[in-house]
Amino acid sequence: MKASPKGLRLHIGLFGRRNVGKSSLLNALTRQEVSIVSDVAGTTTDPVEKPMELLPIGPVLFIDTAGIDDVGVLGELRVQRTCRIFDRTDVGVIVTAAGDWGEFEEAILKELQDRKIPLIVVFNKIDIATQDEILAARLERINITCVNTCASTGAGLPDLREALVRNAPEEFINSPAIVSDLIPAGELAILVVPIDKEAPKGRLILPQVQTIRDILDNDSYCLVVKERELRDALERLKRPPALVITDSQAFLKVGGDTPNHIPMTSFSILFARFKGDLVEFVHGAMAIDNLRSGDQILMCESCSHHPIGEDIGRVKLPRWLRQYVGGSLEFTHIQGHDFPADLSPYSLVVHCGACMWNRREILSRVLACRQAGIPITNYGLAIAFSLGIFERALRPFPAALEAYHSRSSSQSGSE
Repeated sequence: MKASPKGLRLHIGLFGRRNVGKSSLLNALTRQEVSIVSDVAGTTTDPVEKPMELLPIGPVLFIDTAGIDDVGVLGELRVQRTCRIFDRTDVGVIVTAAGDWGEFEEAILKELQDRKIPLIVVFNKIDIATQDEILAARLERINITCVNTCASTGAGLPDLREALVRNAPEEFINSPAIVSDLIPAGELAILVVPIDKEAPKGRLILPQVQTIRDILDNDSYCLVVKERELRDALERLKRPPALVITDSQAFLKVGGDTPNHIPMTSFSILFARFKGDLVEFVHGAMAIDNLRSGDQILMCESCSHHPIGEDIGRVKLPRWLRQYVGGSLEFTHIQGHDFPADLSPYSLVVHCGACMWNRREILSRVLACRQAGIPITNYGLAIAFSLGIFERALRPFPAALEAYHSRSSSQSGSE
């Protein structure tokens, strides 16, 4: 059986000091020797990930982090890596040895609360220490679930699993749609999938596969074609499709071949809504109008693929943006979970569709950009804007289209 993609799993981060039993707790929860366990503090040096099924939530990803109290130069690097996990944590678990709560735990608690991340406090090693009843009462007064466990014996693990289910965000119990809310049951969508040098051999890319599955789950159906076959496919249909979805880099060809009365958008724009904040990304794309020659743009990719040929993020999109601006632009490319703490050098952040990530991490980046006053958008929206088909690509999304019209009107009124 194929595993669910990491980006669709509930990310559960285990935080705490060194040697409080985080790794033992993870091994006990997963019933596997996932993390190395030792009495020596600091055994876990990097975040350890373990996917599993946790019913009724479904697929989850446990992340065992290094101790937040690590010391020394190397320890500081480990703590930095641990802190990055906050960006992609959907549910936080603070693990502490019973009777050993202090400044480190309070700092983790504050970070999770400030980010509005659901959290659970686990008092571990109850076989050798006594729980602080006053602390437990204080946490419960502010609606924080507390659980007593002993990883070595399995005591309290059913309570912890139940607490994880209770604290899971609602969208993981009732997963949001990628596109099925736009295609009524029994209706057809046409998916335009270019097959070029960057297309993976023998398979489709993840956003296309996930979109197909979402359509089928809704009792709708789809027709998959390459861009040069779209016109013929439309002519063969007895009635028009409910939606045409294209790879963003084929926008101009698909837009020209799709009659104006048929709604059209791209996979990347669907994922801007599914993984991030579509309205925020719309506003970010409109900031392209403010770019000037010499501005710096940060290009972010969640996966670390090897770029070849006409790479969308490194060649095509930068070229379209330079053509739109009519001057030189400087591009910085990052991949994976690295994200600069200082965004001030950049005039715009452009993100990929983030099919490999969970929504929490994208929203963390959106928040960081908002706090820094730097606009952020994604590949599909940036392409649609720079190619002049922005409004048409937004028609399937009334709230996003209204945000575009509202911002356009306010900008026109201020000129």
